[in-house]
Amino acid sequence: MAKAKMTREDALQFHMQPNPGKWEIQATVPMTTQRDLSLAYSPGVAIPCEEIAADPSTAYDYTNKGNLVAVISNGTAVLGLGNLGALGGKPVMEGKAVLFKRFADVNSIDIELDTEDPDAFIDAVKLMGPTFGGINLEDIKAPECFIIEQRLKEEMDIPVFHDDQHGTAVICAAGLLNALHLSGKQIEDVKIVLNGAGAAGIACLELLKSMGAKHDNCIMCDTKGVIYQGRTEGMNQWKSAHAANTDARTLAEAMKDCDVFLGVSAKGAVTQDMVLSMAPNPVIFAMANPDPEITPEEAHAVREDAIVATGRSDYPNQVNNVLGFPYLFRGALDIHARAINDEMKIACAEALAALAREDVPDEVAMAYGKKLTFGRDYIIPTPFDPRLIHRIPTAVAQAGMKTGVARRPIIDMDAYEATLMGRMDPTASILRSLNARARANQSTVVFAEGDDPRVLRAAVMYQRSGLGKALVVGREADVAEKLTAEGLSDAVSELTVVNAANTEHLDAYKQFLDQRLQRKGYDGQDIHRLAARDRHVFASLMVAHGHADGMVTGATRKSAHVLELINHVFDAQPHQGAAGVTAVLHKGRIVLISDTLVHEWPDEEDLGDIAERSAAVARALGLEPRVAFVSFSTFGYPVSERAEKMHTAATVLDGRNVDFEYEGEMTVDVALNAKAQENYPFSRLSGPANVLVVPARHSASISVKLMQEMAGATVIGPILSGVGKPVQICSTVSTVNDILNMAVIAACKVD
Repeated sequence: MAKAKMTREDALQFHMQPNPGKWEIQATVPMTTQRDLSLAYSPGVAIPCEEIAADPSTAYDYTNKGNLVAVISNGTAVLGLGNLGALGGKPVMEGKAVLFKRFADVNSIDIELDTEDPDAFIDAVKLMGPTFGGINLEDIKAPECFIIEQRLKEEMDIPVFHDDQHGTAVICAAGLLNALHLSGKQIEDVKIVLNGAGAAGIACLELLKSMGAKHDNCIMCDTKGVIYQGRTEGMNQWKSAHAANTDARTLAEAMKDCDVFLGVSAKGAVTQDMVLSMAPNPVIFAMANPDPEITPEEAHAVREDAIVATGRSDYPNQVNNVLGFPYLFRGALDIHARAINDEMKIACAEALAALAREDVPDEVAMAYGKKLTFGRDYIIPTPFDPRLIHRIPTAVAQAGMKTGVARRPIIDMDAYEATLMGRMDPTASILRSLNARARANQSTVVFAEGDDPRVLRAAVMYQRSGLGKALVVGREADVAEKLTAEGLSDAVSELTVVNAANTEHLDAYKQFLDQRLQRKGYDGQDIHRLAARDRHVFASLMVAHGHADGMVTGATRKSAHVLELINHVFDAQPHQGAAGVTAVLHKGRIVLISDTLVHEWPDEEDLGDIAERSAAVARALGLEPRVAFVSFSTFGYPVSERAEKMHTAATVLDGRNVDFEYEGEMTVDVALNAKAQENYPFSRLSGPANVLVVPARHSASISVKLMQEMAGATVIGPILSGVGKPVQICSTVSTVNDILNMAVIAACKVD
């Protein structure tokens, strides 16, 4: 599988477009009328103010405090970059804020404090306490981070959590529980060696000791060697607490016969000889980033019995903090916790470990392109496991309630788990799954419109993301000029430019076209002009002959015209079974709308075909299709000749014995709104529809474009289905990401 490539320009563009930064604020209440404004501000806002003043706990009811976390840093230890200062660390803190939202639906705001004085930092955070439901400290250097966190935990009545310490510790503990389970060892018996006596290392060892590891079995090392009882050089109170009674003085000596190595230090700190000296079935967590203390390949070369984890996503068993902090805070916020204590962290680790031992859902296997099964290469859940959102916060909340830090305990845990499941954004997992499948397929996709900068950027992103190979139809000089103008001069040598002048297949293409078009009024000159000069036809011919796996076009020409050109090469006429299916993604929902491309005014039989094509696309996207034939009437009322075909379309499917849910005709609100569906208990749909088959192409187009322009929905499509090859047509208003999404659809061979 190809590895993704990222340049400085890619990273800077990502942070600059469409708007600078990574998040924005949106109102959750209507703000359109004078009454709305009066309720939101003066005079209506005075009433909740009085309630909160009388009873501070009601702030969780009337404000966003209960779902708001501050990510706070002074930028003194930014990633592996060191002290960049408060402003230099802001992109990281913004990134952390969006991870909270993406994985656990926790609202978060980043705050950068321009001070290296611990007392000033502590005072500033304390003064902001009433605003937030929790504080996530980030990228603060040791030992100040220990002082700051401890003081704030003592002096504030909301959770204060330094993720660099405890986030790593929790995920490390989860993985270690399973690694020891596989090796048949108990945590209280194993000898553990830790290299790296910074914030994360000390937190890892403290948490493992609270889970049963014995002090005398744990040896901590730093750059000066073993931290032993009596050592004075380079010591502080936090290291001294873990000083071991041992004769070992070097990391190599400490690792002899040890069961577990934990590394939060530097690349190459561990040698193969050290690994050879470890006890049978050794556990090696080489968590240094970006390069581990020893790579899994190096460790397994000398010890096949080793269980290895790293901090990297391109190796099995990634110790990734995103498995912990969003769900720890989700559970803590939902019980209005006063703190996140050790019991809650242990509950998080144990729940993660238990999840990895269970069968992995098919959607996760599909996303990663392989079946994941509990074992030496899968001891920690993947970050995109959809069960995390409802399993981990539940365990954290229960632990918080048992230990008395909950202000508002949860009474009905089953109902709570159901609400957590509702927070999961299915669109994100679907897009993640598609990208993973594309990366596994490594398809060659031809981008037909190499004269458009958006298309060129999408082609570069497709290839640099490790999704496959991008071919661009155009002239080399023109492509180079446009890439350079876009600040992507380094990509000129990366992309392969194809055209009629540099292909050896032009004669074969022309012969193929001649066979298809000679009795449709096309002579030799017409054939040559189509094959050699029309980029849409040329790209289609490449796909038809297997010289590319799929194609993307439509960014520069209207879709109807592009479809007409594609029909010279493929059978994409209405009577040939083709259909256009557009995916609309908005506020955590995904709905497919059909037909948006091929059928102008389908009859009931055509509608049945469209429904079947749409259901196939839905399944290819990872959805279980629920099809609704939509109109302005519901189950025969009001009676209208124009709605009749939508009524009988369901009857057409009755005779085809299809294997998906369908119903109709119905209005859009009945199709999509579970409450409205309750008025029709006889309906065959088990829930809101995710496929809408509409009466005509004009209504489909209006629906999609209205959602896109008025609601800001993400639109993928129209996905051309039923052609036999991945030929995808985007719209002329497509963004770079829209075009890239279409390329991913083509690469996944959605048809």
